[in-house]
Amino acid sequence: MLCKQFHHVAYRCKDAKQTVDFYTRMLGLKFSHVMGADHVPSTGLYSPHIHIFFELEDGSNIAFFECPHDPGEVKDLTSPDWIQHIAFRVADLQTLEAAKKDLESKGIKVLGPTVHDDFVTSIYFWDPSGHRLELTSVMADQQRMKRYEEEAPRALEVWNRTHDWSNRREAFGADQGYAHRE
Repeated sequence: MLCKQFHHVAYRCKDAKQTVDFYTRMLGLKFSHVMGADHVPSTGLYSPHIHIFFELEDGSNIAFFECPHDPGEVKDLTSPDWIQHIAFRVADLQTLEAAKKDLESKGIKVLGPTVHDDFVTSIYFWDPSGHRLELTSVMADQQRMKRYEEEAPRALEVWNRTHDWSNRREAFGADQGYAHRE
C-alpha cells in the first residue's frame, strides 16, 4: 500500500496559543513541532502563518494553521455541525468514560456516549476554534471488522443507487440482523 499512515491532517485555528493549550491540557497530546513563514512554501503567496503540530501515540499528527491575514472561516459553516469532525481513537470503553468525566470536570460540554451499532462508542465536544471533536472506542472485534469490510462494496452500491439508508436490509442482508443499523 502506498499510504502507510497519516503524517498529519491540518486544519485552520483561530488562535495558535489557545489551540496548544487545549490540545495539550484537555487531550494530553504532545506539542511536537512549530513552523511558520511569511510566504506559503508551496505557492509563494504572501500569507504570514504559524503551523503547529501535535503528535499522537502512533507517530501521526494533527496540525493547525493560524493565518490571521487570510480570508475565510476556520471550518465549513454551511454543512450541518455534526459532519465535519476530528475523531481520535482511545484504548477502550473505560478510557472513553474516564475522558468524558475529565473533560466535564474541566468545564467542557460533552455529548454522549453515543453507540454506533456494534462498531464504535463515541463522545463529542468542541475545541476553541469550533472544531467538533470525537473520542471513540472501537467495539467490533476483528471478525466483525472483516465482515464490515466485506459488506462495504454492497452497501455503497445500494446507497449509490437509492441514496436512502432505509434500504440497509438490502445492503446488508435481511437475515444478517442489521435492521437496527444507524
